[in-house]
Amino acid sequence: MKNRGTKRTIKGIVISNNMDKTIVVRAERLVKHPVFHKYIRRHVKYKAHDEHNSCNVGDTVLIVESRPLSKEKRWRMREILERAK
Repeated sequence: MKNRGTKRTIKGIVISNNMDKTIVVRAERLVKHPVFHKYIRRHVKYKAHDEHNSCNVGDTVLIVESRPLSKEKRWRMREILERAK
């Protein structure tokens, strides 16, 4: 069987878990400004599948790319890296 490539993984913080089996994850990255050469924070919000509803707001999680699960869900929660305090 041929290798289908590696799926993308992203680390982020859970900002919402109000939906059933779905979490909203905010992933931040640093981008260098083209003129001023300062680093700017940019963020993207992803909806991810959480099968056991185990995540809480503030948890740091690892999400992995998957097939489309609904209109906006294309990610699955792989593991909880750090629990919220």
